[in-house]
Amino acid sequence: MESANQFYATGKRKNSVAKVWLIPGTGKIVINNRELDDYFNIPANRDALTSPLVLTDKSDAFDLRITVMGGGYTGQAGAIRQGVSKALVLSDPDLRGVLKSAGFLTRDARQKERKKYGKKGARASFQFSKR
Repeated sequence: MESANQFYATGKRKNSVAKVWLIPGTGKIVINNRELDDYFNIPANRDALTSPLVLTDKSDAFDLRITVMGGGYTGQAGAIRQGVSKALVLSDPDLRGVLKSAGFLTRDARQKERKKYGKKGARASFQFSKR
């Protein structure tokens, strides 16, 4: 969805959903009304969500306004990465091949496996005692 030079896309990973608005600007990133460094204090998460911009050399071309909810910080970073990638494709369809080959447009469908009854976790059992 786009309107007046503003591009919108959603991204998902695990239980996180990110709404991303791509606005022509100087490279400012605001997540849930907080600065990028303030929201993500783990560098790997910051790198993950900016990687589509770095890959396409659009880091300074757009401002990002992001609303993200659900899940943990790593899941949220993955959701934002997918949302940013989809918004970049809306802004310039020629970028699709680069982003798709990097795997940024594919939703990571892995989910947490459910706990089974009689077990400690999804697969881990309680310690077995013979005597």
